[in-house]
Amino acid sequence: MVFARSAVDSISDLRTALASPASLAAQAIDRIEQIDATGYELNSVMALAPNIATREFDLDSPLAGLPIVVKDNIEAVGLPGTAGSMALLDHPVVKDSELVKRLRAAGANIIAATNLSEWANIRSTSSTSGWSAVGGLTANPWIHKHSAGGSSSGSGAAVAAGLVTLAVGTETDGSIICPASLNGCVGIKPTVGSVPTQGVIPISANQDSPGSMARSVKDAALLLEIMSATNGLVAASDDTRPLRIGVVASWLTGHSGTDAVFDALITALSTTNATLIDIDLKAPSDETGNDEYEVLLHELFDDMGAYLTVRADTTLKSLADVVAFNRAHKESEMAHFAQELFDKALTLGGRNGAYQAKRARNLAWAQKTLSKGLADVDVLIGATYSPAWVSTLGKGDDYGDNSWITMAPAISGAPIGTVPMGIVEGLPVGVGVVARSHDELRLITALAQIERVLDLGVLTPTFKK
Repeated sequence: MVFARSAVDSISDLRTALASPASLAAQAIDRIEQIDATGYELNSVMALAPNIATREFDLDSPLAGLPIVVKDNIEAVGLPGTAGSMALLDHPVVKDSELVKRLRAAGANIIAATNLSEWANIRSTSSTSGWSAVGGLTANPWIHKHSAGGSSSGSGAAVAAGLVTLAVGTETDGSIICPASLNGCVGIKPTVGSVPTQGVIPISANQDSPGSMARSVKDAALLLEIMSATNGLVAASDDTRPLRIGVVASWLTGHSGTDAVFDALITALSTTNATLIDIDLKAPSDETGNDEYEVLLHELFDDMGAYLTVRADTTLKSLADVVAFNRAHKESEMAHFAQELFDKALTLGGRNGAYQAKRARNLAWAQKTLSKGLADVDVLIGATYSPAWVSTLGKGDDYGDNSWITMAPAISGAPIGTVPMGIVEGLPVGVGVVARSHDELRLITALAQIERVLDLGVLTPTFKK
């Protein structure tokens, strides 16, 4: 099985007639059939788009007909756009989301929707990452029984497995960084608001952000340039300027193997032109974590209702209608876990006075944390997650040892990215990089410099069953 070449190389092949959009699409479909649908049964792809291999593309466009996939909470005509829920199957997508419009205008051949943690993991504390009622359970391409993470499970697994070169994920808190880390690929969640969310099934207007997933930083930067309609991100991946890097000790995972790999990276970085500075940041309190969860539920109440009012009809116009649907279809929707977070969101209500107080506390903590951490450095780094846990349907996720690196960027809306930093217990682990809001240039420069120091190349999964 030949994996997809890098996006940059594939686009060069397309423009020099070494490949055609139809041939690359056919090769991707062949890989999906052999690895995803049968054979290894990765189950990362939820649905294929129609007319994949017969579309025509401008070879001078930025993506030149390159096949890519998008998470199934993003509206794209011809794909389900269900967030993994049976509730939306009878409400087909009728127009492209704004980010899909940008991708198509740039020459993307959007060939498939990827599976995800249903409703982006906001339905239950016992949900299993990578499972949805529509798509089933996504596997990890390294060891089948292990988790693909979430909620952008299928996007991370598909890219890491070499099915496609580029994928779009979304993150509210960790939903790109987690699957990128666990599957062994690059993931970037940009500053909230830099990529449009119109036509993306929401959780939180303050924290939701689509982002790019790829097998190299340069490829991820290319996709993000198009999604965010900005320039200079690809060039930033070649920038060799010396950086001041803050090393956050409290962003270790507590997992000995993972933290040892991170320590080795710090040793390697110390021999480069980077300046390393130890940064002491205090871990969040339980109250801060609870505030974040409840803020998301308050916003979900409002934002889901607003979304459904546009997307669906009178049979499905609020979060309460989704809750009722799940109860009426509990054999398929609630076979493995319940919907107590949805129920709590209905109890909490929308952006009321209690919400305002929680959001204010949450935002003050996040901004203070990152302001202190980034005061004298360009970026902050830490470990992300320990190796992927075994998926246990009905028993939730055993996250084991992971750091709190995604939390302050999630709440404040700041950008965060990850690159693979090694293999531990036969599974990939990642290093995370955090930058100031709207400073994706420095984020990508740091990610690329770390990628070069690690010099791991493109990780090839083991596909062990």
